[in-house]
Amino acid sequence: MDKILQYKWTPYITIVVSLVLYVLSSRWIPRHHFYEMSIVWLILFGLSWIILESKKTTLSNILLIGIIFRLLLIDLLPWMSQDYFRFIWDGRLLFDGINPYLSTPLEHIEANSFPVNHAEQLFKGMGSLNAKHYTNYPPMSQLGYWIAALFGRDSILVSVVTMRVLLILADIGTFIYGVKILSILKLPSKNIGLYFLNPFVILELTGNLHFEALMVFFLTISLYFILKKKWILGSVLFGISVNVKLLPLILVPVFARFFLKLPIKNHTNIRSFFSIEKSQFLKYLFFVFTILGINFALFAPFISSDLIQNYSISVGLWFKNFEFNASLYYIARWIGYQITGWNMIAVTGKLMPAFAVLGIFLISIFRNNEKKETLLVSLLFSFSIYLFFTTTVHPWYLAIPLIISCFTRYSFLWVWTALVILSYNAYLDPNHWEENLWFVGLEYLVVFGVMAFELLKSKNTTTAIQ
Repeated sequence: MDKILQYKWTPYITIVVSLVLYVLSSRWIPRHHFYEMSIVWLILFGLSWIILESKKTTLSNILLIGIIFRLLLIDLLPWMSQDYFRFIWDGRLLFDGINPYLSTPLEHIEANSFPVNHAEQLFKGMGSLNAKHYTNYPPMSQLGYWIAALFGRDSILVSVVTMRVLLILADIGTFIYGVKILSILKLPSKNIGLYFLNPFVILELTGNLHFEALMVFFLTISLYFILKKKWILGSVLFGISVNVKLLPLILVPVFARFFLKLPIKNHTNIRSFFSIEKSQFLKYLFFVFTILGINFALFAPFISSDLIQNYSISVGLWFKNFEFNASLYYIARWIGYQITGWNMIAVTGKLMPAFAVLGIFLISIFRNNEKKETLLVSLLFSFSIYLFFTTTVHPWYLAIPLIISCFTRYSFLWVWTALVILSYNAYLDPNHWEENLWFVGLEYLVVFGVMAFELLKSKNTTTAIQ
């Protein structure tokens, strides 16, 4: 392998082959061609690793190559996800002054109302499951959809291209500030390539228009300013990240010790909390309430009793009704079947988040998160714990822990983004959605195995979990 990496033409060959495979996977391999798609996906991961490991690859090369890979997809309609139809629907409603949170597409169609251009096509494209539920996309995502309507009100393709340009620009911003964070941590700047050249990010986020890319952009800038001790700007940007997708809220408790600077070395005790300086406590309160305040302000133009009810129902569905690509939850579900003979998602869907909250609480309190390096590792494992316990793990949910992992020495998230393609086995039959749990089991067996190996290995390094 070293000889291959040292060969002078290796970077150029891998780039050309990658270009061909990106075109092939995005234009000629539909979602239900699972085996062909998986093979190409995994080869792209291998090629991206070779590019990053090559000594000839510079930081500017990573930026340029990543942009080129993304531009290959610029004019394509998403081929692995149909969510973009709902994005366009919401954006056009908002552009026409209609509150997207107060009605479902199904309600409009059943009333023989066609409030936006291409209403019937968008309704059919998003699918019945999406169409019958209220939107759960926060205002900052809705702003992106509105911009797409501004430029592409009369064209689905123009709307798609507009959103894709926004996400490409967001990724470039993530690259720039990711490099700055790596400089603060004194880690190799090429680590940002684990995100920027990641086929998962290019195909799933850029290609399939998942706004997690925009969320990651604001989260990365927020982390940079927080690490630079510019709390106000960092707090505001964190709040905006939450308002793109709610997922970063999971990380808020982990910052407690970073702000409070608890005088704890190896263990915690109640007396430590009484020794917190008032300024430190107020600083953390400011961080929390700024995040909440930003989100309240951005939701304010849409606020109504119906919005609160509709949004709560929509978000709650993910914990009580939906199951996809889960790990520990599926084990709990199997145990429930053995005990009761039926699916206990209504119970376990509430119980599993409680275990996740407990794990995140323990990490937030008992780890030395006042250290920058430890804080980032804690953020990585806290979000990973959430994903391990949740009922639904869509591939794009991995965007947050992936970018955070770039700022640590752990690579199991990179492996996970490679193996998450196995979740697409559920779409093998285009007319019938059904998961093959053997593929799901293989995915998590490898992920847990790599994570366990890295945790054991870390005990002998200065980056060990404390």
